[in-house]
Amino acid sequence: MASCRKAVVTCANLLLSVIWDWTGAGRPMALLTTLPLWLSGVLLVGATTLLAMAAPVLVRRRVSSDRLRINNEVAGFTFATVGVLYAVLLAFAVIIVWEKFSEAEHAAAQEAGAAATLYRLANGIGEGPGGALRDSLTNYLRAAVTEDWPAMARSGSSRETTRALDTTYAALLTFTPGDGRGTALLDEALRQLDGLTEARRTRLVLASGAVPGVLWFVLVGGAVLTIGFTLFFGTENLRVQAMMTGILAFLIFSGLLVIIAINHPFAGPVRVQPEALLAVLEDFGAKFQP
Repeated sequence: MASCRKAVVTCANLLLSVIWDWTGAGRPMALLTTLPLWLSGVLLVGATTLLAMAAPVLVRRRVSSDRLRINNEVAGFTFATVGVLYAVLLAFAVIIVWEKFSEAEHAAAQEAGAAATLYRLANGIGEGPGGALRDSLTNYLRAAVTEDWPAMARSGSSRETTRALDTTYAALLTFTPGDGRGTALLDEALRQLDGLTEARRTRLVLASGAVPGVLWFVLVGGAVLTIGFTLFFGTENLRVQAMMTGILAFLIFSGLLVIIAINHPFAGPVRVQPEALLAVLEDFGAKFQP
């Protein structure tokens, strides 16, 4: 009896350590993010659903339905509690990543809007400083598209884009206002440039993902335990039980697929594109040349 208990504890610890290693390092999640969405769905949702449907059949070969049916009443109440807790956690995680994804879209649009305003303000600053501001701003937007976006797909950032932003600040600060109108223009231009900088900083932070490793551990471990809990039930119709277990697995891992797909807003098949920045370049005559 003691040896069996020790073996169960050892297996449980091994399972938890594997889940922690995978989710903490983010290797499977990062892999699924880089794959096409349909392939990620097949691997994550389809494969796990088939495994979940096969599990009751394998359990029934070793344990009779009469022995399992004894647990139905007590296991039913416990499963209801476990299911509600995990459903709340899963929904909470989906809402968080969706809000962060929307925030990333808003940051890109805000950055483009600030850049468009700066282009217009440059016309009133003067030919020398205004032309330098337009040129440096064009270089910044091109660097953001060609350097920042690929770097954010790897949860990083581009030094070249940072240098282009510094050059934009330097170009603007060369303007010396000679009257109240010039002072107002400089103040507004600095405010817009600060907004552009803040928007870039926001998208760089969001590029690393919203779900930490410990939450991945709870989500994946909770999914396995919730689906595994259905194996304690016994029904006369094994086929129906397998179908119900498969439906539960399909719903749970579909939610996890949504989280994985949008957790990194600038990577994977579902990501924020730089169309807003490209539109600003096109509107102001600076055609994008990759």
